[in-house]
Amino acid sequence: MSGSIFGKNFQISTWGESHGKALGVVIDGCPAGISLSEEDIQKDLDKRKPGQSPFSTPRQENDQVEILSGVFEGKTTGTPISLIVYNTNQRPYDYSEISQYYRPGHADFSYDQKYGFRDYRGGGRSSGRETTARVAAGAVAKKILSELNINILTYTLSIGDISIDKSKFNEDEIFNNFLCMPDTDAAKKAAEFLTRQKEKEDSAGGIVECIVTGLPSGVGEPVFEKLDAMLGRAIFSIGAVKGVEFGNGFEASILSGSDNNDFYTYDKDHNLTKLTNHAGGIVGGISDGFPIILRAAFKPTPSIHKQQQTVNKAGENIDIQIEGRHDPIIVPRAVIVVESMVALTLVDYLLQRIFSRMDLIKKALL
Repeated sequence: MSGSIFGKNFQISTWGESHGKALGVVIDGCPAGISLSEEDIQKDLDKRKPGQSPFSTPRQENDQVEILSGVFEGKTTGTPISLIVYNTNQRPYDYSEISQYYRPGHADFSYDQKYGFRDYRGGGRSSGRETTARVAAGAVAKKILSELNINILTYTLSIGDISIDKSKFNEDEIFNNFLCMPDTDAAKKAAEFLTRQKEKEDSAGGIVECIVTGLPSGVGEPVFEKLDAMLGRAIFSIGAVKGVEFGNGFEASILSGSDNNDFYTYDKDHNLTKLTNHAGGIVGGISDGFPIILRAAFKPTPSIHKQQQTVNKAGENIDIQIEGRHDPIIVPRAVIVVESMVALTLVDYLLQRIFSRMDLIKKALL
């Protein structure tokens, strides 16, 4: 299987299956001298791990990370960093029945068509559990960004048709409720909605918003590898994402140019600024120094206990009710996954930026 490697200059390779022995990641290209401990990584893994709320799978996994290489005396050495997280609560027998049919909304059929074989234990590599490795690697990337004073703020913007009220935005509330919503009223309404969905044996989707501040201008490539294109690729690689937008996003299609353009001006200190940020911090595929704003739309969890129609390998039409342990919504646990993929992309492109200008190369080497 190809396609498990991401990045050029800061490159990760993830491995492992949902119900295999372990999952992990190898990071190549991390600069030496970054302070890094297992505790640094664990903080992010704890935001993603299952079994922490009534709206996540009851599967109990500590997701305890171990650093196998690339760190000595608390500092990165510049050599490959290998991280591992052991699965401790596998229940592959929960999935034995689905080996003979294709679950709606899952990759069962497409995997069979590509490989002629699939790991049906929770979906194997197509399982959301694969994102454990991404979050571990993203924590390392965020350590690098923190040294550059680049911050990423990520949260649940909406669940179903319930959206946060930006006038009630409270950053401290994001990880103070089960749904990672920075609005207590919206979080309460969303929790009531999800409770009703669970009672109906159904699920829900939602939107994650991510805001990057402190990123300098000039990051990105102008043609095929635009910064927004590569961030979009990174976010779309998360299994349940069905849409990504930047700034005004799809709304821009119904605006006039005078409404959508960001007008430039000089402030009282003669610094260049913009009156608005409809572009979401990226113009022509390159960062303009203003906050990057992106949103990712997540589909409802496809594993639901409600009766569904499908087919089996014997060529029969059948009705199924999926058993096992599943999230009625994955959006809250996906918040840190989105943040991690953004961090990995930014570090990769920040390193690439150094090679785009001779003065930056001299500054880095002399």
